[in-house]
Amino acid sequence: MHLYRSHTCGALRASDVGQTIRLSGWVHRKRDHGGVLFVDLRDHYGMTQIVADADSPALPILESLRVESVVTIDGEVKARSTGTVNANLPTGEIEVFARSATVLSRAEELPLPVAGEQEYPEDIRLRYRFLDLRRETLHANIMTRTAIIRETRRRMEDIGFTEFSTPILTASSPEGARDFLVPSRIHTGKFFALPQAPQQYKQLLMVAGFDRYFQIAPCFRDEDPRADRLPGEFYQLDLEMSFVTQEEVWETMEPVMAGIFETFANGKPVTPAGQFPRIPYAKAMLDFGTDKPDLRNPLIIRDVTSEFTSSGFGLFEKIVGTGGVVRLIPAPETAGLSRKFFDDMNEWARSEGYAGLGYATRKDGVFGGPIAKNHGEDKMAALWDSLGLGPNDGAFFAAGKEDQAAKLAGAARTRVGEQLELTDKDSFRFCWIIDFPFYEWDEDEKKLDFAHNPFSMPQGGLEALQTQDPLTIKAYQYDMVCNGYELASGSIRNQHPDLMVKAFELTGLTQADVEARFGGMYRAFQYGAPPHGGMAAGVDRMVMLLCGVQNLREITLFPMNQRAEDLLMGAPSPAEPKQLRELGLRIVEQPKG
Repeated sequence: MHLYRSHTCGALRASDVGQTIRLSGWVHRKRDHGGVLFVDLRDHYGMTQIVADADSPALPILESLRVESVVTIDGEVKARSTGTVNANLPTGEIEVFARSATVLSRAEELPLPVAGEQEYPEDIRLRYRFLDLRRETLHANIMTRTAIIRETRRRMEDIGFTEFSTPILTASSPEGARDFLVPSRIHTGKFFALPQAPQQYKQLLMVAGFDRYFQIAPCFRDEDPRADRLPGEFYQLDLEMSFVTQEEVWETMEPVMAGIFETFANGKPVTPAGQFPRIPYAKAMLDFGTDKPDLRNPLIIRDVTSEFTSSGFGLFEKIVGTGGVVRLIPAPETAGLSRKFFDDMNEWARSEGYAGLGYATRKDGVFGGPIAKNHGEDKMAALWDSLGLGPNDGAFFAAGKEDQAAKLAGAARTRVGEQLELTDKDSFRFCWIIDFPFYEWDEDEKKLDFAHNPFSMPQGGLEALQTQDPLTIKAYQYDMVCNGYELASGSIRNQHPDLMVKAFELTGLTQADVEARFGGMYRAFQYGAPPHGGMAAGVDRMVMLLCGVQNLREITLFPMNQRAEDLLMGAPSPAEPKQLRELGLRIVEQPKG
């Protein structure tokens, strides 16, 4: 017999009754029933109930162990009595009578429980992550993650993509976040950067003629943590294709993404491939108040600015008269709700930093609320009719500068959908957001900057850059969104060196700057570059959605905390003086306060 096990803890069934077997695993739970000890023995594969009574030499050994100790059990498989069968456990029809027990490793008193799913402080969970990972839900989430990645690779290979590994030590790149810099020992005073994304390398692979590339790529960005992005590093499904239009990228990737979600959605509906709505950015901002709309929510925001150019409601009239806008968020069938619902929404808006959220109520065709009172019954009725709202529908109003009004309306739409239970929690709704602005105005720097990827192709090409107002130029750029999360971002790339230079010149860089910063790409484009495009999908966010969790730490092996610290390994940590001397570095104390 094998030194440690003849079977795993998830393998034994009723057909094994009578066999002499050996199991090894962790003591998950212990239950003492007056001279009979029941032990749940756990390994990666499952759980088996072990029984030891006064006749078993294993009893005193198992009694002396704390949970999470590691043992080997030799014993006999027996059938459970009818009343003790556990239908929720694959091994629930049997138990193992322990003939002997060998202690492989004793556990000290635990800093956090493994059995059960109790909430526990994050710092403890991360410091003892090896224990946290033994917990059933987190363990299962990690296994789901590996299965999703395996399925992703299979699907990409099946449609002709080849996986390539791109460098980790590279040059700084303008991806919109801070780089992690790595000092060079050989080249004193110079630094490598960890890649924010393999953007330039994957484009160079297209120039090199490889046609279809993909990679489950590690990416590094020195940015503040948030629930849907881990600090420091994350993984993405990175891909690029030659000789394609953006429509062909969409048609290629919809079956991949829909197929992955269908495989792991546990029967929840998924938007079918070929049916992802394509929503222009401007329309998304108007209808949903965000470029990451959750289409499970049926509410559509309406622009009602023109209704308040001359109104008895002086506040809105003043806002509209000074260039602001008014957006309406429907609240269907709210006549039966108390005024508290509307007042609470207004208080919520104030707690989010806004001046407030106006509202109007309607019950059996009769309007209520301050906006209705000042705007007038007839005008309100005409507004409701023009929007197709019903006699018992209420509404909220967000007013102000366009960007702020849109943001408030979008957040209010989400909250109303949740409060009224309109949002379908049991489906995955995909869409593409397209036609993004190529440039945006940087108010702090008082200059143009790229709205997204600087290597994208502007719609209209060089002529648009030379003749159009830059802020009106759109890009062949697109995001894939699911349930309110940006899952992927991509574009058709600019492969013309003169167009590349002109695009950067409008942001204040010269041709010399472009050649210095992006010399590899600039040179490559002068020797025959095919039209190409692609995208990158966030693996971590995909897994988060499919596992139904709200935080990426619940699907990641060894995450950092919210202060970008690895509590388990003690990183970041100070460098030794010798290391700093070798790198030509010294630490400058930051001023206090």
